[in-house]
Amino acid sequence: MRFAITGGAGFLGINLVRYLLERGHEVVSLDLLPLDYPERSRVREVTGDIRHREDVRAAFAGADVVVHTAAALPLYPDEQIRSTDIEGTRMVLETALELGVPRVVHVSSTAVYGIPDHHPLYETDRLVGVGAYGEAKVAAEALCVDFRARGLCVPIVRPKSFVGPERLGVFALLYDWAYTGHRFPLLGSGRNRYQLLDVEDLCAAIYLAATLDAERVNDTFNIGAAEFATMREDYQAVLDEAGHGKSMVPLPAAPAIWTLRVLERLGWSPLYKWVYETATKDSFVSIEKAQRVLGWTPRYSNREALLRNYRWYVANLDRFAHQSGVTHRVPWSQGVLGLAKRVF
Repeated sequence: MRFAITGGAGFLGINLVRYLLERGHEVVSLDLLPLDYPERSRVREVTGDIRHREDVRAAFAGADVVVHTAAALPLYPDEQIRSTDIEGTRMVLETALELGVPRVVHVSSTAVYGIPDHHPLYETDRLVGVGAYGEAKVAAEALCVDFRARGLCVPIVRPKSFVGPERLGVFALLYDWAYTGHRFPLLGSGRNRYQLLDVEDLCAAIYLAATLDAERVNDTFNIGAAEFATMREDYQAVLDEAGHGKSMVPLPAAPAIWTLRVLERLGWSPLYKWVYETATKDSFVSIEKAQRVLGWTPRYSNREALLRNYRWYVANLDRFAHQSGVTHRVPWSQGVLGLAKRVF
């Protein structure tokens, strides 16, 4: 099959490219950035923008399936988030329909549930986006539902925060502090259960949504780890792996959150509202529907996924030691949090 992947040069994109190539499929990548990985010679690249019709047409021509992973992440300017995540998604769906591509797998986010008051979360729960990113993800899903009514098969997957090879972003904070022998602060007691996801398990779910019978998959699915402990226990595993004998440090939640709100407004912290407002609470979704309908079974627990990602981080540290940015492929600038590191 020919798969066209939007955001093919991103963290999820490159893991999905590898997953598909291993299974003998043809892959086309559409991304603003070059596919600067060893797999580049085996992929047809279209360097372009999902908001530009001709770029999207060039990537989708002859495709059997589109996997839409491209998105402007929460640290981008609000207007760029809205234009990319909403209008870009509209362009992807319109072009797929125009060119006769029968299926678009849309990668959404559990951010569409906002800051919930109960767990586990089900696909039928109310959608309340927090901030420009969460709101845009909700709007993008609404577009997907509209295009289903126009005859396009549009499976929606809602992954929890996912980690694995090539993942940096906000998780680089934990990995950096662990690697350099520092304790790591937790908002609140850390006794809340916070579900994550390994990127390989996400790729497996996307693949099932892309290849199973259309009537079976033309729906919405939560995707997350089946095994997860408390945030304190799972994150402590990374500090233990680093081998410095350090531990997690609980912080009083209310003053810490108020401080992070101020720092975010001032642009001095990489942590955005949905991260710090949910970090003290339980956060997990039901994956029963994906298991039952897709026949999907995740391989990795939270702990295994974090350790797999941390070991990749250590092995590749020389590649990004002096980089920072706003994507998952590079560490996010620690801002004033880098100064706080000295205390720990």
